[in-house]
Amino acid sequence: MNAVVEGFAPRPLTRENLFSNIDLSERLFNDGIAIDRAVLKALDYTRYLEQVHGCFNMNHNVHTVTKLPQSFRDPSGYSFSVIYDPKSHFTIRGEDGRYFLNDGKKRLFEVHFQRKPKWYDKHTSDGVAMSRIAQYVGRSKITITYSNECSLQDKGLDCLFCNINATKAAFADLEGLGIKTPRQIAETTKAAYGEGYRRLTVTGGFIPERREVDYYIDVAESIQELTGLENFSGTACIGAPLDLDVIDKYKEAGYECIATNMEIWDANIFKTICPGKDAICGGHKNWVDTLLHEVEVFGKGYVRSYFVSGIEPKAATLEGIQFLIESGVVAIPLQWNPNPGSALEGHRAPTSEWYHDLVLKTYALLRKNGFSHEDFYRCTNGEETIFDYLFNADGDLLPWERHIYTELKAA
Repeated sequence: MNAVVEGFAPRPLTRENLFSNIDLSERLFNDGIAIDRAVLKALDYTRYLEQVHGCFNMNHNVHTVTKLPQSFRDPSGYSFSVIYDPKSHFTIRGEDGRYFLNDGKKRLFEVHFQRKPKWYDKHTSDGVAMSRIAQYVGRSKITITYSNECSLQDKGLDCLFCNINATKAAFADLEGLGIKTPRQIAETTKAAYGEGYRRLTVTGGFIPERREVDYYIDVAESIQELTGLENFSGTACIGAPLDLDVIDKYKEAGYECIATNMEIWDANIFKTICPGKDAICGGHKNWVDTLLHEVEVFGKGYVRSYFVSGIEPKAATLEGIQFLIESGVVAIPLQWNPNPGSALEGHRAPTSEWYHDLVLKTYALLRKNGFSHEDFYRCTNGEETIFDYLFNADGDLLPWERHIYTELKAA
């Protein structure tokens, strides 16, 4: 097992406990997790992975009193994200140096907080902690938020679900976050790849289109120069450009995949919820045209689009997901959290059952249209997600995971 998962002996994952954990992870996202104050004070972040708010604050409140853990595993090794909510009925409490997840008074299982990778303790040549340049999003992936702010705020056109600017205001100074240089990104990538990581995503808030493509090209060239990798297995997450020929430049620069997040499918709701994306980036049609052109340039299974699911009717989201999947895009619904600091803070997300149904229908569309686990893994900005576990449950295992799922047969 990867070094960052060491510290306990996991039992084999079975299909039965995979689906049980998928259900639990959806409920934990909706309801959040309260962590005992003594646990928060005692956690040793020289060992454990801490939350770094490079892009969004996904907790149910703004917690700045102590650090928070990013994720934990159950005794089978299944990975759960920490969505902190001090009012939740789900709690993590300590007992004799061990930690347990509880639902009310019912103990569910022992918690093993995620170990941090070694490169988190390293620094770039100009003295910045690498954990502030890139963040762990799985056993083999990192994500880089080059800018932790969005220029749409200056125009009063923020997406209503987004809290990137509020997150910067709350955490940037506290955590030492800022704009990353191509050199810092390249040095951090080299360090992470030296420990066995193999994929990265570059993302961030909106900046003017011309500056965006130039910056991404500079990042690619720096990574290639420092690592010696012509194909560094990168995904460029971008806004829809007005000039679709720009898409070719990302491919030419060396990015293997590209991502343009549609967020909302219904054109009228898109205009209301994503006013900046509508007004500045050519409107709903241009976002769709961008994704279709990206498939032409990068190929089926090399283009990704996320949806913030739960804001528009499920039928509308499914219509968009089906259209894009059938067009060659890995289209994925994300569970909506009415993030603190966003315009929709205080609203209620749908139930976990609502979301679970959407996930299963999306997964069925991916399988029906020939998408494999490798396709999903290649261009999504995460690892050990619900969809990864669904592919695993069907025996579609990534090569380096087959020794973990000893009771599941490859498809």
